[in-house]
Amino acid sequence: MRTPEAPPAQSFSALAEEFVYQNLALAPVAATGAGYHRHKGESLDEQLDDLSPRAIERQRALFRGYRDRFSNAAAALSADEQADYGIIQNQIGLALLELDRIQAYRHNPTLYVELIGNALFTPYVLEYAPEPERARHVIARLEKVPAFLETAKANLVSSPGIWTSVAAEENEGNLGLIEKTLREWIPAEQRDRYHRAAEPALAALRGFQAYLKNDLARRDSYDWRLAPELYNEKFRYVLATDLTPEQVLAAAERDLDAVRARMAELARPQPVEAALNRIAARHAAPETYMPDARRDLAEAREFVRRHDIVTLPPRDNLQVIETPEFMRGIYAVGGFSSAPALEPHLGAFYWITPIPPGWSRERIESKLREYNFYKLKLLTIHEAMPGHYVQLEYANGLEPVARRVLRSIFGNGPYIEGWAQYATQVLLDEGYLNRAPELRLTFQKEELRVLANAILDIRLHTKGMTDDEAMDLMLRRTYQEKEEAAAKLRRAKLSSCQLPTYLVGWRDWIRVRDHYRQAKAGGFEMREFHDRALRQGAVPLPLLARLLTGKPLEPAPQPGP
Repeated sequence: MRTPEAPPAQSFSALAEEFVYQNLALAPVAATGAGYHRHKGESLDEQLDDLSPRAIERQRALFRGYRDRFSNAAAALSADEQADYGIIQNQIGLALLELDRIQAYRHNPTLYVELIGNALFTPYVLEYAPEPERARHVIARLEKVPAFLETAKANLVSSPGIWTSVAAEENEGNLGLIEKTLREWIPAEQRDRYHRAAEPALAALRGFQAYLKNDLARRDSYDWRLAPELYNEKFRYVLATDLTPEQVLAAAERDLDAVRARMAELARPQPVEAALNRIAARHAAPETYMPDARRDLAEAREFVRRHDIVTLPPRDNLQVIETPEFMRGIYAVGGFSSAPALEPHLGAFYWITPIPPGWSRERIESKLREYNFYKLKLLTIHEAMPGHYVQLEYANGLEPVARRVLRSIFGNGPYIEGWAQYATQVLLDEGYLNRAPELRLTFQKEELRVLANAILDIRLHTKGMTDDEAMDLMLRRTYQEKEEAAAKLRRAKLSSCQLPTYLVGWRDWIRVRDHYRQAKAGGFEMREFHDRALRQGAVPLPLLARLLTGKPLEPAPQPGP
């Protein structure tokens, strides 16, 4: 009897493409944001993510299956395929860590609140189809909100108080989005259907609000700290660096004193605190905060062009808008949302979080002092020009398309945040704002904040750092305003392994540049390096070094005792 032949092995590129689009199909809300609208004939724009127990189990099986299939397809890969394989391996490991052990879907209500917000806001703000069609997508998703929230309540077994309270705050943003923003936007001929979908959704959201405050808030025994074993594993997948958390922490705590010493030298003859107080006093008013950011964007764009720092993308698709209310728990200051990887001609958004009208004068002044004339310029460079906007515009030109989407939706955090920090340093080194010492001192204060970000995240999650210790680090040792420090502490409790990406990425971008300069043997040119590095998309930085030179990156220097 003849033995049946085994099916031919799937090529790596075909399997990687399947992996990308299957992941988007599992996450319809993210798929809309990526520009992937239909999967096997089904409209993803009308769906919400399925987080039911059955769907969670299917995801586990799927990622385990991909782990095995990729191990069989990973022979004799090109340099680009090796980079893609590294990204995929980390993503599979991270997905299974989340599904099997961290299980945010059982403990973090902001997951559900933000999914609903993004599901409704993306079709509203992103013009991927005519308005009536996008309105139908919003209505179809609204119709699914009540069942989605029932799944949320069934899944959630406990939640730390900070997660529950932030979810309630952001959920108010969803209510406002549905009651006001979307209701006013919906075309007249669709308003009846919108009303029929919105009322049950609003009732479900209000019921979820009561559930958060009266039920889940009582089940607050879950610890927001990730704990060392889980943290170390997640750190490895998320950062994809050759440093351990302990090494990053040691380097950050060592460098903190060195940066403070540089600041003292620059501020002389004044104390650093006095110099920073003088700088902080020059700030916007709440009503001019957004216009000032737009002014700074135009100024930074012209400087980048004039100084030939990087070739600017040809599209003019960047808009400055208010941060959506349902995202302000994490983005208390600002953020960036790129154009979809599959529809790069659409809008990209630099978010600025407005000052709430109900804030006290003390809180308003604290925020405006932190995001003063100089700091707002640095924020705009980081988020937009030539930071995240330029980097992600380059990423949206990567070919083939499947590789572009892979390196977009699973982009390496240190590459992304590190570029924004590194690019800011480059502008200052090139003489931005006429080398104003106030700007340099503000940037050194930002460097302290980057160091504090890493220290906070590692110490809070793995070493039992207290709130008082965290606030002391930020207020006393890194000169942050109280409002900024309180928001950062909250952010550190809402996330894990994201805050160190700024420091690790910044340092590693400099390592990659030095590695590239050495490989060019005297032929180094800054713009050419930046253009080439950005064309690769957001790969882990050790892999970027190999892609650019064909040679491995030298090991990171280890901090001394």
